[in-house]
Amino acid sequence: MTNTPFKLPGNEKRKPRGSAVARVLGWLFALAIISAIAVGSLGAWLYARYNAPGPLQQATIVDVPRNLDRMQVAQFLHDKGVVSDSLTMGIAAFAQAVRGSSMRAGEYEFPANASMAEVFNIMASGRVVMYKFTVPEGWTSEMAVKRLMEQEPMAGDVAAIPAEGAVIANTYLYARGKSRQQLLDEMVRAQSELIEEIWARRPADTILKDKNEMVTLASIVEKETGKADERPRVAAVFLNRLKAGMRLQSDPTIIYGLVGGKGKLDRPITQSDIDSDTPFNTYRINGLPPSPIASPGKDAMEAVLNPAPVSDLYFVADGTGGHVFATTLEEHNANVRKWRAIEAGKAQPAPAPEATAAPADPAAQADAPAVPVVQQAALPDVPEDAVAPSAAATPAPPPEAAAAPAPAVPVSADGDAAASTQATAAKPTQEADAQPAEAALKPGTLVKVGDTLVPIPALKKKKP
Repeated sequence: MTNTPFKLPGNEKRKPRGSAVARVLGWLFALAIISAIAVGSLGAWLYARYNAPGPLQQATIVDVPRNLDRMQVAQFLHDKGVVSDSLTMGIAAFAQAVRGSSMRAGEYEFPANASMAEVFNIMASGRVVMYKFTVPEGWTSEMAVKRLMEQEPMAGDVAAIPAEGAVIANTYLYARGKSRQQLLDEMVRAQSELIEEIWARRPADTILKDKNEMVTLASIVEKETGKADERPRVAAVFLNRLKAGMRLQSDPTIIYGLVGGKGKLDRPITQSDIDSDTPFNTYRINGLPPSPIASPGKDAMEAVLNPAPVSDLYFVADGTGGHVFATTLEEHNANVRKWRAIEAGKAQPAPAPEATAAPADPAAQADAPAVPVVQQAALPDVPEDAVAPSAAATPAPPPEAAAAPAPAVPVSADGDAAASTQATAAKPTQEADAQPAEAALKPGTLVKVGDTLVPIPALKKKKP
């Protein structure tokens, strides 16, 4: 009989309780490590994909619409060929939103091979495509609105064309969708502020009564010269004329009276244009026109308030884009003659006749002029209402100058040819006109008798 120890209940050895918990925690730790590795690998893969070069082959402009969520924007960019994976782009957009950065709607230019990271940064920065809109100095309000309506990226219409001279001459940058009316309002407001600023600095002795007169005269100065250094002197000419009670006689005012806000006549000014009875024709009216004829720039407005300290009353083109000025009528007439000589020199002479073989019929030579006809340069007509003093005060040319071109008389303050031009040609001259009739029958000359050409016989010499 074997003696076995007696075991009382409850005296058995128990296994440690912590072994099961440890196993669970171990599994959880391993799972976490595996998950971390998986997430890390996925993150690394997404990051590499996010920064990889994109599918664009060249720089492309894309207008991203408003009211789209992040995933819709990502899908839109994918549809436009900007990004290669909409899911990656959407996930990145959500991740960036946590950091406080988000994409903005608008028109953007994405460079070739732009990565999704670059695409996001461009859209997050709001660097939308900008367009340039310019109204040059000397344009009318109608011309400015016409160009405004031609801007395809802009939106909306314009309620009305602003008053003449009310639109500032400037360059603006705008993004797609900019309201045309909004931009026009900004330009009108800027011009108004500029006018107020310049008028506030007016000298006490100016003869201009109000802001309208300042802008009106400045618009004429703006149209007369495009050279900034000439504006104070051109302004002085017109102000001196106003003080002397002389008419301004400015050609741009004739044009504005005929075509209004269109700004261009597209043909030379004629005598009938000079005689036209419009409120703006300073050949017919005294003083300033009732309103501006264009939008003057800042320099032109400052010039009429601070003119050059000169006593000039006339100016005429010098042939180089500028003008030459004069105080007296005699000086002006001399300057006009020089200008007309320059204009005449620009005319192309008729080409010289080519040498040809003698005709078979010698009698046909009588039909050809001996001297080529030369077309003379056309000279402008002179308007009848010449500036004071009148053309009648111009002394007549001396008798020996009768064969030379007639001396010019003043046609306007700027001396430009306002009337239509008429071409004059030299009268064809033949040798027969300059020779006695007998010379045409010298010995050897062929004359036609019936159908036969008979030479004139030589005279026999008398024997001594």
